[in-house]
Amino acid sequence: MNILNGVATGIVVVLIPGALLSELFKALVGVLPQLTIVLNALNMSNSLMGVVCGISIGMRFGFTPIESFSLGLATHLASGSVLFKNGTMIMNGTGDIINMMITAAIGSCVILLIGDKLKSFSLLVIPPVLLAIIGVSGLLLYPYVSQITAFIGVGVKQLTALQPALMSVLLAEVFALLILSPITTVGIALAVSLSGLGSGAANLGICAAGFGYAIMGWKVNSRGTSLAMFMGSPKMALPIVMRNFKTFIPIAANAAILGLLGYFFNIKGTPMSAGFGISGLVGPLNHINLAAEGWSVTNVVVALLVFIIAPIFLALLFKYVFTTVIPLVNEEDYQLDM
Repeated sequence: MNILNGVATGIVVVLIPGALLSELFKALVGVLPQLTIVLNALNMSNSLMGVVCGISIGMRFGFTPIESFSLGLATHLASGSVLFKNGTMIMNGTGDIINMMITAAIGSCVILLIGDKLKSFSLLVIPPVLLAIIGVSGLLLYPYVSQITAFIGVGVKQLTALQPALMSVLLAEVFALLILSPITTVGIALAVSLSGLGSGAANLGICAAGFGYAIMGWKVNSRGTSLAMFMGSPKMALPIVMRNFKTFIPIAANAAILGLLGYFFNIKGTPMSAGFGISGLVGPLNHINLAAEGWSVTNVVVALLVFIIAPIFLALLFKYVFTTVIPLVNEEDYQLDM
């Protein structure tokens, strides 16, 4: 749980700036090119997920600053977001969260085993051991762990060959679950070039997860935590799902209906927009841009309906159904330790 909660906290810290600002500044940069520096900062934030998650995990274990920072460096190296080409270091993407968790877990075990024994020598031993041994080992493991994402991508690609209504429902379900796992939804969408109706369904499934977990845990979580999920960071609910998978049942029901609505209203997206949900308004804005007649009143109303109004209404409905009518879960199940 220390690993899961640490990752959840790191993810929200890294992704929330982009969720709040990315689409706004993309729109403004055409008028004010000086704002490009802000977009660069948002991209930098995403690429530092490994180091932030590693430090967050170290804080969960109560490690010293030296141990936490060293764990952050090792986790970041193993994330795969740092590329080395022709003597140049390039930071690209968020990296593989599964490999971050594996590396952070091994690094934490090493610190727990030897940390107290080093005393004043910890500064000389912990940073090089974690970076040169644990971090490099995680980096060597990365190509194999990343195949998990590729394997899931193959399964997702098979869904796109199904009848459109069924495809929309299943893709919404799959992406609602993937956004609550260590798997990168954006990476999956890009790997299989998910576009059109499939991309729209994927985004609606993520909306179901974000709004669903926010509303289910509204009374037991802080307002900031719930609003972060509303704004598009449902992956922070990863510890909740791992602790009690039944909490996904109301979200699955929400996602199924949203998938049908996506089919009915012909909600579309691109491979680059799939996997974001409502984060940064990427999902609704891309649908409006792709829809016939573009920014018409009808298209804006439809986007508001399927990306915001319907997910909230369905989350409230299924909260009542699964906590009162068929009491499978309770609100305390959705408490998140941030």
